[in-house]
Amino acid sequence: MTTDRLPDRRTGLIGGLLLWFGVLGGALAWTVHALAAWSIDELACAAGSSEVAGMPLRYVIGMTVLIPAAAAVAALAVTCLAWRRTEPGRAGRWRTSQDAGSPRAGTVGHALGRARMLALVGLASNLLFLTIIVLGGVATLVFPPCQR
Repeated sequence: MTTDRLPDRRTGLIGGLLLWFGVLGGALAWTVHALAAWSIDELACAAGSSEVAGMPLRYVIGMTVLIPAAAAVAALAVTCLAWRRTEPGRAGRWRTSQDAGSPRAGTVGHALGRARMLALVGLASNLLFLTIIVLGGVATLVFPPCQR
């Protein structure tokens, strides 16, 4: 289904927020992973405990790897979708026949170009942060907790 009109203001806002989630989601997920996994491990080990809130430390650390990894994958999926939807062949469908000769047509083209560039940045950064989360998770899960 193709549409021949510009998106309304609410749709543009939701799309913009989703795009920013796609660009920054991997970095935020990695930050949460780094702070949660290592701090829980250090604090539990410093206290001499192998459990956190009644759960084994290994499971808690596993959740601090899986949840941020899922968030990074979601951000990666959003940027993949944004990348596909801003292809040059598809970009023309947002222009109306009324906008073809107006300055607004150029504005739409710039907005789509900017969205495509942000999607590309999000693709690269999310792949990087997902790799870091997975490798950091392997390190925290393979080695026994509280190993000094």
